[in-house]
Amino acid sequence: MQGPVPPSAAPASPSDATPANGQPAGGATPHATTPAAINPDLIEGVRQLKRGTVLVVGDAMLDRYVYGHVSRISPEAPVPVLAVERELAMPGGAGNVVRNLTALGTAVAFLSVVGDDQAGSDLTGLIGGQPGVEPWLLVQGGRATTTKTRFIANGQQMLRADHEIVRPIHQRLADRLVRIATDTVAATSVMVLSDYRKGVLAGDTPERLIAAAKAAGRRVLVDPKGRDFSRYAGADVITPNRAELALASGMPVETEADVVAAARALQRRHGFGAVLVTRSEDGMTLLEGENLHHFPAEAPEVHDVSGAGDTVVAVLAAGYAAGLPLPLAARLSNIAAGIVVGKVGTAVAREADLLEALTPERGALRKVVRRAAAAEQVERWRQRGYRVGFTNGCFDLLHPGHVHLLEQARSWCDRLVVGVNADSSVARLKGPTRPIQPEAARAAVLASLATVDLVTIFEEDTPVELIRLLRPDVLVKGADYTVDQVVGADLLQDWGGVVKLAELLPGNSTTATVARLRG
Repeated sequence: MQGPVPPSAAPASPSDATPANGQPAGGATPHATTPAAINPDLIEGVRQLKRGTVLVVGDAMLDRYVYGHVSRISPEAPVPVLAVERELAMPGGAGNVVRNLTALGTAVAFLSVVGDDQAGSDLTGLIGGQPGVEPWLLVQGGRATTTKTRFIANGQQMLRADHEIVRPIHQRLADRLVRIATDTVAATSVMVLSDYRKGVLAGDTPERLIAAAKAAGRRVLVDPKGRDFSRYAGADVITPNRAELALASGMPVETEADVVAAARALQRRHGFGAVLVTRSEDGMTLLEGENLHHFPAEAPEVHDVSGAGDTVVAVLAAGYAAGLPLPLAARLSNIAAGIVVGKVGTAVAREADLLEALTPERGALRKVVRRAAAAEQVERWRQRGYRVGFTNGCFDLLHPGHVHLLEQARSWCDRLVVGVNADSSVARLKGPTRPIQPEAARAAVLASLATVDLVTIFEEDTPVELIRLLRPDVLVKGADYTVDQVVGADLLQDWGGVVKLAELLPGNSTTATVARLRG
């Protein structure tokens, strides 16, 4: 399921919503969320996500990522040459739902089937290494474990190669899977069926699993695939994307009214308690009983939609398991999907990510970190395939020249770190009457800029040790320097980075401004 491109924040309860224009089929009045800087209900909802336990059953896959850079075209054919820098593997498919749940702190039991191949062994190890997961990965001899390999250059996906043979799992394994689920579901709060049509949830297996959950008094959330949604009849929540909704309903889904009509038809036809339709740039639509809610999309930046649908399912399930009202859980899943589409690769949304999205005025201050924390964050960005840039300075009185330099720096990378000279360092470099603003104020102002992703303060006269620690891919200084004058340029050349010189805006100088103020 492809997730939506969600908002930065929204109000928490149905009472906060405002009626949308028009009446949908069936006479229900839709509610449309509106952005809100801070909403206590949403923030408290995030903190509740770790309370429940979720049973996930579905198609586990192995996601591989090959990262590198492209600087030339092959002489053999008109194709780019990827210079491979590193490779990464992680659980995909239903396994990515599990990753997202564990990132939220939610306990998970996971049931799936893998092949007796190296990919299956790798996937089993990765799932077993997730905190808070009770894995039940059954092995089928002769079965190929679905593996998706994505090739990424300069933060952009170039190609995906799939290794798989799609067929139903053996009946004896399906029977065993249902027995384990029947024995396990009572100890959990919600069952999730993550169906990628790779064979784990083939035949009558979904029907049997839903019956087992209902017998135990547990709710069922389904991420569906295919044309026949009768396989999921009686599920409490089903989460099709727009294309899946059109296929299963046989109805048009071009307009909001079309989506509502198609969702209502499926709801009544198959006895679903609720239908949550993810609509990409149009947000999400939730039909819960006769109540209708629309969640508009406000994504500031989309890098990669891989796995965003899994994030929606995971956050929705965690909220459902924690006892949150379904509209509140849906809003949180909408916000979470907006976070992961801003990252490269199959990413997850953590509790801290959600809280930062919900408290934007405090989010800027979270960008100011000590150098050890900066190094950890840069490494996380690097693992996601981000190109990290670095620049530094005193930034005593921020002026248009600074802003222009930072805008250029950010255009050359995916994430920009700014090193700020500490007060003691500025005094040594500029004289005892400087800085005008203390280091905390200078860092806070820089952190408030959208072009700046992280700020850290250094005590030394030069940032060379900080550069050595962070190992940025791009080092930026003003064009009043030459490359050989830039501190750290030799380090960048050692590890294959680049040095960029930003053009200057004439007539902008902190030193000149201070001199004018002092007469």
